[in-house]
Amino acid sequence: MRDLILASTSSARRALMDGLGIPYRTEAPRVDEHVSPHLSAAEAVRELAVRKARAVKDRNPGAWVLGADQLVEVGGEILTKPADRDAARRQLGKLLGRGHDIHTGVCLLGPGGHITEAVERARLTFYRVPADELERYLDLDEWHGCCGSYRVEGAGQALLERLEGDRSNVQGLPMVAVVRLLRQAGFPFFEPR
Repeated sequence: MRDLILASTSSARRALMDGLGIPYRTEAPRVDEHVSPHLSAAEAVRELAVRKARAVKDRNPGAWVLGADQLVEVGGEILTKPADRDAARRQLGKLLGRGHDIHTGVCLLGPGGHITEAVERARLTFYRVPADELERYLDLDEWHGCCGSYRVEGAGQALLERLEGDRSNVQGLPMVAVVRLLRQAGFPFFEPR
């Protein structure tokens, strides 16, 4: 059996991987997530996905490692994880009533230097909501640790007016791309446990 490691401790990413039914384990990548401000969002998530996969691969040389990273982009501005509630309010203020993109990079590293990568994009439009509703959403603390300050797999889905693209991409791991990378690497699916 192949040792597959998800280089993430995200509960949303784990839930998506659990749905595949492939044995895997998780490990925190513990990497510096700063990238050059000159990179586009797509370039930045690709670089970070590779960096996270390599960090875990260095500690587990015989394993296959899947790394991922995600950024939100609105009007050419890249939004990362908010530092506090005020930052989350500012981020959501930029997203409400308009469209934005989510870019997710994935990288699969395997033995013998095998590497495959993909970057997926989804386009979302949020409802314009009144200030009191925004404050009630912020009270839920879903903004913690989330680029763009929302969780579409949680109550944040009530902000979503329109989605173009793979919903799993929005949740943190574009499963159509992940399955493609795993199949290209020869991983079997639907194996009896």
